[in-house]
Amino acid sequence: MNMKITVFSDTHTLHNQVNIPEGDILIFAGDMDNCRREQDVAAFNSFLEAQPHRHKVVIGGNHDHQLAGNAVTAKSLLPAAVYLQDELIVIAGITIYGAPWQPIFNDRACDAFALPRGKALKEKWSMIPEGIDILVTHTPPAGVMDLDGPVSHGCFDLTTAVNITKPKYHVFGHIHNNHGMIKNGGTTYINCNVKGRNGEIRPALSFEYDPVTNREQHFDSFRTIIPVLQNR
Repeated sequence: MNMKITVFSDTHTLHNQVNIPEGDILIFAGDMDNCRREQDVAAFNSFLEAQPHRHKVVIGGNHDHQLAGNAVTAKSLLPAAVYLQDELIVIAGITIYGAPWQPIFNDRACDAFALPRGKALKEKWSMIPEGIDILVTHTPPAGVMDLDGPVSHGCFDLTTAVNITKPKYHVFGHIHNNHGMIKNGGTTYINCNVKGRNGEIRPALSFEYDPVTNREQHFDSFRTIIPVLQNR
């Protein structure tokens, strides 16, 4: 049976301004907050409670310091959703794995879940199991909708991990200058951030997926790329 899945990220407290299509599963890929305010997390939880989706899944992002202390505390702050931190959940036969980590961005950025490139991040991505349906991270992989100006901010080791584990979908946000869906090989990459330039608030993205038949249908802007992603 096809499940309609809605994905979004990077609301930065503006979640009530986002057009959220109805569906079966709602996935948030990090940055609900503007850094450290506990009341922002409570407001986001209330927002989630009001959404009609039967299942809700959340990971943290680099602005979500209230979630970064430990996973148990984070789960208690978001009772309206399933909070994932290096964890797997199965919903209606769909396997979803969530991990909030990203490379250290710059000296001015909020740094929740930020790790130095190399060994520390590679260890986190090595925990991603093979054969999952949906991988949710905050950071993009290197080379996929990760440019901020001329600079690529994605994670090279995540690119390698995705090439090995081959999720059906890789959902992420973090880099606001990019948005949309791109398919490469057997993986559809979705940068679902909603906060664009000049105050633009984008709608959440949606797709349908049947884990039994692998049938998929995309409702939003969608492109296909042919070259295999390589580490750069």
